[in-house]
Amino acid sequence: MAGTLLQSVALGTAFAGRISTQKWRSHGARRPASMLAMSLSRPVKMSAFVGLRSVHSFSITPTVSNSRSAVASYRSSWRTRRSRHNYIGSEHLLLGLLREGEGVAARVLESLGADPSNIRTQVIRMIGETTEAVGAGVGGGSSGNKMPTLEEYGTNLTKLAEEGKLDPVVGRQPQIERVVQILGRRTKNNPCLIGEPGVGKTAIAEGLAQRISTGDVPETIEGKKVITLDMGLLVAGTKYRGEFEERLKKLMEEIKQSDEIILFIDEVHTLIGAGAAEGAIDAANILKPALARAHFVCSDRFLPDKAIDLIDEAGSRVRLQHAQVPEEARELDKELKQVTKQKNEAVRSQDFEKAGELRDREMELKAQITALIDKSKEMSKAEEESGETGPMVNEADIQHIVSSWTGIPVEKVSSDESDKLLKMEETLHRRVIGQDEAVVAISRSIRRARVGLKNPNRPIASFIFAGPTGVGKSELAKALAAYYFGSEEAMIRLDMSEFMERHTVSKLIGSPPGYVGYTEGGQLTEAVRRRPYTVVLFDEIEKAHPDVFNMMLQILEDGRLTDSKGRTVDFKNTLLIMTSNVGSSVIEKGGRKIGFDLDSDEKDSSYGRIKSLVIEEMKQYFRPEFLNRLDEMIVFRQLTKLEVKEIADIMLQEVIDRLKVKDINLQVTEKFKERVVDEGYSPSYGARPLRRAIMRLLEDSLAEKMLAGEVKEGDSAIVDVDSEGKVVVLNGQGGIPELSTPAVTV
Repeated sequence: MAGTLLQSVALGTAFAGRISTQKWRSHGARRPASMLAMSLSRPVKMSAFVGLRSVHSFSITPTVSNSRSAVASYRSSWRTRRSRHNYIGSEHLLLGLLREGEGVAARVLESLGADPSNIRTQVIRMIGETTEAVGAGVGGGSSGNKMPTLEEYGTNLTKLAEEGKLDPVVGRQPQIERVVQILGRRTKNNPCLIGEPGVGKTAIAEGLAQRISTGDVPETIEGKKVITLDMGLLVAGTKYRGEFEERLKKLMEEIKQSDEIILFIDEVHTLIGAGAAEGAIDAANILKPALARAHFVCSDRFLPDKAIDLIDEAGSRVRLQHAQVPEEARELDKELKQVTKQKNEAVRSQDFEKAGELRDREMELKAQITALIDKSKEMSKAEEESGETGPMVNEADIQHIVSSWTGIPVEKVSSDESDKLLKMEETLHRRVIGQDEAVVAISRSIRRARVGLKNPNRPIASFIFAGPTGVGKSELAKALAAYYFGSEEAMIRLDMSEFMERHTVSKLIGSPPGYVGYTEGGQLTEAVRRRPYTVVLFDEIEKAHPDVFNMMLQILEDGRLTDSKGRTVDFKNTLLIMTSNVGSSVIEKGGRKIGFDLDSDEKDSSYGRIKSLVIEEMKQYFRPEFLNRLDEMIVFRQLTKLEVKEIADIMLQEVIDRLKVKDINLQVTEKFKERVVDEGYSPSYGARPLRRAIMRLLEDSLAEKMLAGEVKEGDSAIVDVDSEGKVVVLNGQGGIPELSTPAVTV
């Protein structure tokens, strides 16, 4: 009987659609006509028929004529179950058609000037209001609130978002998308936001509420309410034993009864010990069972290491999925400034042209932020259109998800990446000038590791870079982290001058039990445990205490290290680089002859002689068991004047790029570049004097002109050297003046 009624409801709407199509002389029952008929018809509810309460009422789907109708009917049935209705009405069919998204119905609405997402939001809101009214009546005629405890101790962020009382969330789209992904899981769907104070953790919850209010979320969390819980208010006034537990139990019961609540707990560390009296359990342990089946969003203002340690002690880490919140980037901060300027311009309403420019800039920045998540949305939408069978997950999808969790590139080597790895030397040379031997050795080790030929029980590679200061040892490590691991942040840098004393060695693995800082962990072990796929740079390794080398023997041979808490930290996915200035005096003395320049063959033979001398000196300084565990000892050459000129081009381009942000076009003449190279070239000190020369000759001169107002936003500046050898900055806005040499853009 229930199935007959369900079919009669669907057929009634379909019949109305056929009448509409016949009226407009269309062929077949088309969905636009059915939509129009549904908008004109009165919703038919199964609850109006007495005695029809079958639990199998939704197992029967109406007969459909094509695959798109099948998808829309399935989505309508899903929306009915989601709303806890015991009928399928025209409003559910309308939502099914809108969710399907790419059919004739959506095109008809767009042609009529209607916004499908706005219609969908309004219908969902109306369905929610109807559900509350019906629920109150069925529950015994009570018109009171169904969740008094939650309303007393919580705030509905979704309602505030619908009313426009929340500020726009800027620069947190990737983190909000990550929270949405975690909430969409079947189990372990409780994200925990960890980050520094003031980076926008609470704003992410507000952004989630805003996306739910606009319907820009998957169906799994569509229509839910984000409620923020005030732990201070929940604990306040609980004088007697068991009173706090009773409040929390009522709260959990209300959340369990409603399938539409996402609970946001700010400052999650306050749960640990909250309400715990002698012999009682705290709020964290009371909430543990609920974490396995409900939606919770937590945030913590502690440093990431401290917050994770607190969660570990509470035993809830397996139930919480961490979503790290990085510091605000400069580009996103500029976007926030643009939004503020746009509001000010709109209030003043004086310079509409400037307001339009700011609006265009804002949209451009937002497009850059959301570009990274567009592809995942398209894949998700394609999977939703696959029908009732649900999305198909293959090996590549799992590898992609694991990579997003851990930052480890576990995907198989594609043809594009193969070309990238084969051309690795060429890419690294764009940042590191010269040093062919070092770049080739690094590239070989990365290729071995990427195709799976490296020793699985050792680090990816271990090198020691020897050479004078300023020749590119640390820069090569940064370039490698940015090239292969995606960012320079994927590098752990330890200045070994901080570990010269015996008692400072414990900072690497953590203080022993009983000493101050025992719970904080070690600087090296904790950093690698948080990010196991990284470059570890030991800068100026010769300055470290001898006990540091004893500790590193285990890392170089077995790829692991045990910290002060007894936890084994895996170094098998790290690339170890040590820099040293040992032998720099040999390089300075043996690289050239007095009064003569060496040709290429003599340079190669001279480099071989220098390398052997440096290695001999390193063998006298370091112990044999340490050097014998390294993959390779690389000796860096001294920089030639031609190489310093190439480095000058890179440094000058950095200054030009910084000025482009200020809308100032900078050009330098060849004579000025020669002046910079002459003053910045030093065989003994490498490229560091070159940076100081650019700062003194270029940046200081530009700063004076900008403060004087001679060079401002929108101008073109040309830097040249006059006949007296003095650096001059010319404003090219009124035409290019006569120069000593032609101006060039680096």
